Amino acid sequence: MHDGPHPATEADEAPAPAPDGVRTAAPDRGDVPTVAGGRGTGTPDGGWSIDSRCVNCDVARQLAPDLIREADGRSELVRQPRDPGETRQLHAAALACPTRSIRPAGGRLAAVPDPFPLALNDSVLLCGHNSPQTAGANSYLLRRPSGGAMMIDTPRWSGALGARYAALGPVTDVLLTHRDHAKHGRRWADHLGARLWIHEGDLDAAPDADRVLRGTDPVEIGEGVTAYPLPGHTRGSVLFLADGLHCFSGDSLYWSRGAADLAVTESVTFHSIEELGASLARTAHRLRFEWLLPGHGDRKRLPAGEMAQRLNRLTARVGRLRPRPVDFSAVRW
Repeated sequence: MHDGPHPATEADEAPAPAPDGVRTAAPDRGDVPTVAGGRGTGTPDGGWSIDSRCVNCDVARQLAPDLIREADGRSELVRQPRDPGETRQLHAAALACPTRSIRPAGGRLAAVPDPFPLALNDSVLLCGHNSPQTAGANSYLLRRPSGGAMMIDTPRWSGALGARYAALGPVTDVLLTHRDHAKHGRRWADHLGARLWIHEGDLDAAPDADRVLRGTDPVEIGEGVTAYPLPGHTRGSVLFLADGLHCFSGDSLYWSRGAADLAVTESVTFHSIEELGASLARTAHRLRFEWLLPGHGDRKRLPAGEMAQRLNRLTARVGRLRPRPVDFSAVRW
């Protein structure tokens, strides 16, 4: 479904306004990008840089963990790349960053080879091009045995990206994990000729969805793909399980590099952390998978047995949590 890097386009570069409730830094045209280690201050000979529009979404650190770190609530470049492999990591990080804060020497992304969609395994591709209007969420393509694919959440929208994905082959369904990731769903579904799915609890974010999930019982929505309603992060949050291998968890749970374990964003729960605990208690024992593929937070592959044990322990921890004010700065990736 992907035949090599594409050149980035000017249409792909332009960031859009962030959704209500998402922490952002307004672009400052006088900003000087920062580079760790004293190598330049964003001048053409200063190499790669990260500017202060960064909103600490963690996307870039997932793609270039040895080159980008968190410092003072934002991403910071540790050092310049040392080989072509590390340069490719920065290409991916730059084109996934929702604020387009990561820039090569000269500042322009148009010449950066675009690796997306990026294969994570034989069945799943990472879409990249994360949108500020979906809080910088990761999105995925899931290949199906029929030769088609499903899109789980969506990248930002542009005509160039739309044409690229349409050329990859049929996409039958666009699956929205919850309301925060719904902004581009209808446009992608229409462009791809796909059905748009959302849960009734978040239906006001996509009122023209083609398929509406209801209640809390699991529903098989395609061969090998089951939707598990998981209210908590939002009222209509859904987890999608595919082929007993892949768990597309939206913002319900993720892999924390800092804790080296499964985690929930307890400080960014818009509906009810107590209901999330109840949802996990009702659902965790039914889930068997190796790959955790969240919207926010890191991805992880573990043996299914170990993943199940960690999920059970997470369920117990979340069951003890109590409501707290929403605080984006308290998230620990």
